[in-house]
Amino acid sequence: MDHPIKSDHNRFRKIVKGKLRENLKGFVSQGKQVIPKGKDQFTIPMPSIEIPRFKFGGKSEGGVGQGDGQEGQPVQGDGEKGEGKPEKAGQDEGQKQLEVNFSLEELASILSEELELPNIQPKGSSQIDATVNKYTSIGTTGPDSLRHLKRTYKQSLKRQVSMGLYDADNPVILPTRKDYRFRASQSKIEKQNNAVVIYMMDVSGSMGDEQKEIVRTESFWINLWLKHQYKDIEVRYIIHDATAKEVEEEVFFKTRESGGTLISSAYKLCRDIIKEDYPVSDWNIYPFHFSDGDNWSSDDTKICLDLLNTEILPVSNMFGYGQVESRYGSGQFYKDLFAAYNEKTENIVLSKIKNRDAILDSIKEFLGKGK
Repeated sequence: MDHPIKSDHNRFRKIVKGKLRENLKGFVSQGKQVIPKGKDQFTIPMPSIEIPRFKFGGKSEGGVGQGDGQEGQPVQGDGEKGEGKPEKAGQDEGQKQLEVNFSLEELASILSEELELPNIQPKGSSQIDATVNKYTSIGTTGPDSLRHLKRTYKQSLKRQVSMGLYDADNPVILPTRKDYRFRASQSKIEKQNNAVVIYMMDVSGSMGDEQKEIVRTESFWINLWLKHQYKDIEVRYIIHDATAKEVEEEVFFKTRESGGTLISSAYKLCRDIIKEDYPVSDWNIYPFHFSDGDNWSSDDTKICLDLLNTEILPVSNMFGYGQVESRYGSGQFYKDLFAAYNEKTENIVLSKIKNRDAILDSIKEFLGKGK
């Protein structure tokens, strides 16, 4: 039977998860930050949850602090008329925001239920051989950090009993070095599907902070879902204006340039990264491109379409183009892609992201095919 505190804790977590599920769209659209905390653990700031309390009767029934009187009028006894604000800052603690830890599995489950996402079917049958070390046996040698205390105690007890050294009236067990037992690992080869996500983003002057924040939020939830589906994922980041370069994640979301836009520069770099590091027989490949839809010329758009058709789409599980609305962007690139591809092209998804409220709908468009 569970301890009452454990039962209360489990009930509280159900309430919190229910709150997050109910308010997921508002949570995502407001750009609330999900903070990684260790491996596959995340901390989320939650709205306060009201504690149940007694409710007293109405004013007509009387009670302390009720009845006739004017605002600022002192109660019985000496006193002066109130001024409506304190003389100095308060000393009590302010209201704290509730922070709750969620596992990767819990967040992915909430996202899946909200968006009705299907599980991804990895492309092809090829899998990577991964060497996994599992502590499944006991050995007589090893580092102190892997010492198995229970087995060491048992070995010491057996030795003392067999040698007639054990005193039942004074049961002191003193292990010697020969009694020490250690957890020992065995290497196993496991088959696993791995994935790489390649994010490309236009950082020309027309892509402002608001657009980048939308991309940051959307990419987090896409990554979370893919981590839930695959044993391991790698993430690469490409920024571009008239030229493209690979950067770290922090630089990806903070860079802003003032030059023009040649989208083909990003697609060429994406192609090169895939060719050099991710053989299609071993990897599930997910390129995502975010832009406000401006491109330098129709000639460059033709180059982009050729790169997609011959180099990127044939090796990708799914290619996603997300067009983030900007007052300075023409949105023409979405129109060009829409004219070139239709629903028969299964591994390309086009999504218009008008504002923060459209983020969840866009994620569903990208991940809803189960590719």
